[in-house]
Amino acid sequence: MTIARVSEAEQRSSDEGGPRPEPIRFFGTTWVHHDGGYGWRRAGLAVGSLLAAAAGAFLVRFAYQGFDTADVGSFVKILFIAAFAICTALAFRQTWDGFTRRAESRGDNRGLLLIGFIGSLLAYFLRCLREAPGERLHRAEYERALEAYERRRSARTGNPATRNSGKRKRR
Repeated sequence: MTIARVSEAEQRSSDEGGPRPEPIRFFGTTWVHHDGGYGWRRAGLAVGSLLAAAAGAFLVRFAYQGFDTADVGSFVKILFIAAFAICTALAFRQTWDGFTRRAESRGDNRGLLLIGFIGSLLAYFLRCLREAPGERLHRAEYERALEAYERRRSARTGNPATRNSGKRKRR
């Protein structure tokens, strides 16, 4: 039996069989090597999220003017402002934490995130000034997966049939 040598092209294709980076929304996998318009995407997302937050604040202003026009009283206005401020702060915090660790469950807080959407948009804006939102989390997971893949791959090198060829016992 002869052992076939693996060509460089086949070895490169087997190297590509390792872990693949998880795409990030709006960035795909450009965050891995910061290529493919990564900087422009970050800038665009930062500007877009800031403009969307400003538009949202403008809409909230109209809602407040509706309360003012309806003459509902100061208690309802204060309640509206407090509820919106609390939901915005909670949405900011939950979105910000989602960039650095995996969320266990977000299903029960969807209403708060919807009401406090300006907080989520501001979290996106601030994170885009530093990196793609979620890049640190994805990069850490990807590097751990690469290390584990390299450890598994290096442990399997060589032909297992020839491992103990010199130590074969005769009967």
